[in-house]
Amino acid sequence: MEAASISTPPAHHEHHGPPEANKSSSVDAQTLGMLLFIISEIMVFGGFFTAYFFIRVVNGNPWPAEGEELPKIIAGFNTAVLLSSSLTMHWALEAAKHNNRKALKAGMLATLLLGSTFLVVQINEYVHLGFAPYDSAQASIFYGLTGLHGAHVFIGLTLLLFATIRAFRGHFSAEEHRGIEVPGIYWHFVDVMWVIVYASVYLL
Repeated sequence: MEAASISTPPAHHEHHGPPEANKSSSVDAQTLGMLLFIISEIMVFGGFFTAYFFIRVVNGNPWPAEGEELPKIIAGFNTAVLLSSSLTMHWALEAAKHNNRKALKAGMLATLLLGSTFLVVQINEYVHLGFAPYDSAQASIFYGLTGLHGAHVFIGLTLLLFATIRAFRGHFSAEEHRGIEVPGIYWHFVDVMWVIVYASVYLL
């Protein structure tokens, strides 16, 4: 007697673990994460600018405090240096998108050099300012805002250093360049924030 044939349903892949991420957004996860991080950093700067506003506008205290002087010309030079680094960063990204490895390496190195120059000039400015953070409320806010920005420049340079090393190892192409684009977004944020700091603290 023949054994009855039993049909078995086709095996299907069972998904274990959390559900897959929603792919409906046109922004990739790395870029979205950086944008959210930048929003949180804007809030941090906002706290310092609030203190600046109360000291200078609400209380009507002189800015800077009497006997203190800010080096506007040096800070202006430093602003030009940092804005130039945004141009070289954009150049590097466009080079990656067009598979121009030589221009990519040159753009990343130029950005690192300009960003490092900005940081060295700012540290040298602190050395020769002639007043300390504890000398006045104005001095505390000045060091707080510029120092906070300097810390962000250092973080940005660290990210760019890793990206530059990867560029020299041939990791980027026209199809995959997020390793340049995402740190570049952060670097442009750092540059824009410095323009706001420079205009508010040094010029107004």
